Amino acid sequence: MNRLTEYLDIKIKGDKVKKIVRECFNMIVVPVLLALFCSKVLIVNATIPSGSMENTILPGDRIIGSRLAYLFQEPKRDDIIIFRFPDDESQVFIKRVIGLPGETVRIVDGQVYINGADLPLEEIYLKEVPKGSFGPYEVPQDSYFVMGDNRNHSHDSRFWENQYVEKKKILAKAVFQYYPRLGMVD
Repeated sequence: MNRLTEYLDIKIKGDKVKKIVRECFNMIVVPVLLALFCSKVLIVNATIPSGSMENTILPGDRIIGSRLAYLFQEPKRDDIIIFRFPDDESQVFIKRVIGLPGETVRIVDGQVYINGADLPLEEIYLKEVPKGSFGPYEVPQDSYFVMGDNRNHSHDSRFWENQYVEKKKILAKAVFQYYPRLGMVD
């Protein structure tokens, strides 16, 4: 009888340990794996380091980008993208798409002209009246010309050694801002 009691006592303790281990696994490991999956496959979580996208996105803002946005469609002009910086791929940048593959971009007195158009792009999102003349830039196939919304204070395609963002270097389309303001990014 004493051995049976010891056996049952050990079995009960073993079952409790198994239950605790299973609960810890479900509370810790499963959420961590789910978060890793989301961050590597579904979304990009980015913090804005500079004022180059003011007033659309401010320094310190936290942004969620969709990694799946360009799975079945191409980036469009005015999309805000999160990408690996062409001159140093260890850095992640966020800018607005201005020039599309195969287009010619010219900036005259701060105004952006695409393919020799008579009228400049209408850019209601700009922080202030941009200055300077740049280009022309011939955007290669499968690449994009990008600029910040705060044009006079943006380190963007106009100044980079490798001036274009290749599509394969785009990590996500900026979609949602969650801190300190809440809302869609556009």
